[in-house]
Amino acid sequence: MTEIQSAVLVFILLLASTGLGAIVRPLLPEEHKAQETVQLVQLLVGMLVTFAALVLGLLTASAKTVFDTTNSDMRSYATSIIELDRTMRDYGADLDRARELLRSYTAAAVASTWPNEPRPPGHYPDVEPSTKTDNLASSTLGAILSQAQRDVRLLRPHDDYHRQIAAEAAARFEQLIALRWKLVEEAHGSISYPFDRILVGWLLIIFLCFGLIAPRNALSLVTIMLGALSIASAVLVILDLDTPFTGPIMIGSQPMRDAIAYQSR
Repeated sequence: MTEIQSAVLVFILLLASTGLGAIVRPLLPEEHKAQETVQLVQLLVGMLVTFAALVLGLLTASAKTVFDTTNSDMRSYATSIIELDRTMRDYGADLDRARELLRSYTAAAVASTWPNEPRPPGHYPDVEPSTKTDNLASSTLGAILSQAQRDVRLLRPHDDYHRQIAAEAAARFEQLIALRWKLVEEAHGSISYPFDRILVGWLLIIFLCFGLIAPRNALSLVTIMLGALSIASAVLVILDLDTPFTGPIMIGSQPMRDAIAYQSR
């Protein structure tokens, strides 16, 4: 289920919960509609609203932290690609094939991770875009990187200068691989979905109580609908920020495109 579908589902469930409360209200005995009972329900609603607001705020902050961290790591990843390409260029013609493989990897990663954006120029493997968050973990992309890394490891430097460059290239490749897997793990998000469902349960109880105590007029209906829409939009933002490579809010591709531009010089 996508982030937008999840938000729409929450919106529908909240309205359904309110409707259930409005249906049940006329069926309750008169003693359940006493002022004391209504005050108790209002106290319960106030307590749950406080808890839900606190949790929503914490989840938003946590998701924003994940998004910002992933965005920073993506910039570091693109920088590592540029530095690795520069190091291999300094080594000489023996690493021309590895440089071409690295550029193919970068272009294919951009094309598959951001399929709705213009494809980078050049020839590179077509990696089927995924609706999940595993584009960066593609076995095809991993094989390209592994082959380029193998070319670096098979180098036979003939002097101290080339031995130093070869060692630097191997170290930069290790760093690049580590950053890639870090991005893969971050792409899966950090929200605990059982806890997310508990929060939705709290919200359903709150809107059920709204349906029980709200007066039956147009203003109440519009207010409850706007409240449900606000909650659903907050859920959309949280889920979208927690999955940085899917949904309307995504990590930008510009750092990787800058890396491709540098490799093409």
